Amino acid sequence: MQIEFWFEFASTYSYPTAMRIEALAASRGVQVVWRPFLLGPIFNQQGWNDSPFNIYPVKGRYMWRDMERLCEELGLPFRRPSAFPRNGLLAARVVCAHADAAWVPDFVRSVYRANFVEDAEISNPAVVERCLTDLGQDATAILAAAQTQAAKDKFRSQTAEAMARGIFGAPSFVVGNELFWGNDRLEAAIAWVLR
Repeated sequence: MQIEFWFEFASTYSYPTAMRIEALAASRGVQVVWRPFLLGPIFNQQGWNDSPFNIYPVKGRYMWRDMERLCEELGLPFRRPSAFPRNGLLAARVVCAHADAAWVPDFVRSVYRANFVEDAEISNPAVVERCLTDLGQDATAILAAAQTQAAKDKFRSQTAEAMARGIFGAPSFVVGNELFWGNDRLEAAIAWVLR
């Protein structure tokens, strides 16, 4: 039994999801498949050249306050990034190129903490390298693999797959042919796996 977790490192609501999905799924005997993708191409299809939270300031103000409430409720540290949205392309390629590695969930959480707790620039290779090194991984080899054409093509294909499957935001969860969107739909998605 598995759930596909589609996430974007720039996505605010993907942060609390990434911090809780693995333990919640494991408690129900469900495996998580970690699937990074880019929201930019999806937003471009909708005529947006930025995050809707920036395009619509009222929506953005609500989201930041909602994130503060949500993280407080979950006991998660949270600091509004000084730059939003940040470019998580390199980190996403790392995950895509090493999708089956046991360290991937910890790496994903480390990158989210860098962005939404430490206010670190996650597009900076040194930040991504630190996230890997802190987990005891060979950052040099992993980053080199993530920069190969094969890794770039795989990630581009994965983003295209997200679009083809009707994913329009992050976090999203896919169970079979069912799509669930939003941190608040995680429990419903896991319940669907168990049906």
